[in-house]
Amino acid sequence: MRKDMKVVVENLTGALFYIEVKNDATFEDLKREIEAQEKLPSDRLIFVLDSGECPIMRKEDEKLSLLDSGIQDGSHIYLFFTSVDDDSTDHFRFTSSDLYS
Repeated sequence: MRKDMKVVVENLTGALFYIEVKNDATFEDLKREIEAQEKLPSDRLIFVLDSGECPIMRKEDEKLSLLDSGIQDGSHIYLFFTSVDDDSTDHFRFTSSDLYS
């Protein structure tokens, strides 16, 4: 039996919501759940993880499991959006200090 985990998601306005996914969920699964629950376009979602080093997930990283990326029940994820016309394949790395400066 697979246990579910609930993650806390915070958007740019500071609003929090909770998303429940299976423990073996990927970032792609998380995006689909956010799209279904919050009516946000999954192809524009960018995640920043609440940890020491926070990668912004690239399109090719969406198949990574949340658990393998350090996400567990109760984890806090920050949600950002790509611009509508952004076809860029660039990616960035942030540290926690980048988020608070």
